Amino acid sequence: MGAVRIRNPMGQVSLSAIEDQWQRDATAAAIAAARRVIQADGPIPPGTPVGRLSDTEWGWIISGVLFAWISKRAEQAAAEQLDTEQTIRMTALDPQPWDAGAVAAVLPDLADACSGLDWSKPLTAWPKDDIIEFLLKAMPLIRRATIARDLSDKGVTRKSSANMIARQANAAAGGPLMTPDEFNDEIGI
Repeated sequence: MGAVRIRNPMGQVSLSAIEDQWQRDATAAAIAAARRVIQADGPIPPGTPVGRLSDTEWGWIISGVLFAWISKRAEQAAAEQLDTEQTIRMTALDPQPWDAGAVAAVLPDLADACSGLDWSKPLTAWPKDDIIEFLLKAMPLIRRATIARDLSDKGVTRKSSANMIARQANAAAGGPLMTPDEFNDEIGI
C-alpha cells in the first residue's frame, strides 16, 4: 500500500486557492468598473441598449474593465512581492492571450514559409507530412515571437522585468528600490 499524502493540511491554504481568490478579486474589480461606467451619473445611462453603444462608449467600458483588472493584479504583485509584469500576465486562460498575440504576429511569416501548402483544403484533408511541415515551420517563428515578447523592456507596466529584478535584489539586500543606473541620474540644482 502506498504512502498517503495530505494535499492541504488543516490551517494551510494552498497557493492555487490564493491565486484563485486573486483572480476572483480581479474579475470582481473589472465588473465593478464596468458598472461604474453604466449608471445614472456615469457616462452611459442605465438601460442603454447594448446595440446602440458607440465605439467611444465601448471604449469606456473596456478601459474600465482592463484598468481595474490590471490594478488588482498589480496589487497582488505588491502584496506578494512578485514580478508585476508576470503577475499581470497570469490570466488563468488557456491559451494565454499573450501567446495568442505572439502567434498572431507571426501569421504573415508563417504563410510565406508554408507557401507550398494547399490552403484551400481543410486541415483534416492535409496529408500528415504537410501538417508536420506546417508545425515545424511554425514552431521557430512562434518561439522567436515569444522570446521577443518576453525580453521586451516595454511591458504592460511600462517597466522592464530586468529593472524589477534589480529593484527586488536591491531591496532584498537592504538597499533602496532603485536600479543601479538610476544612481547615475544628474541632480538639477
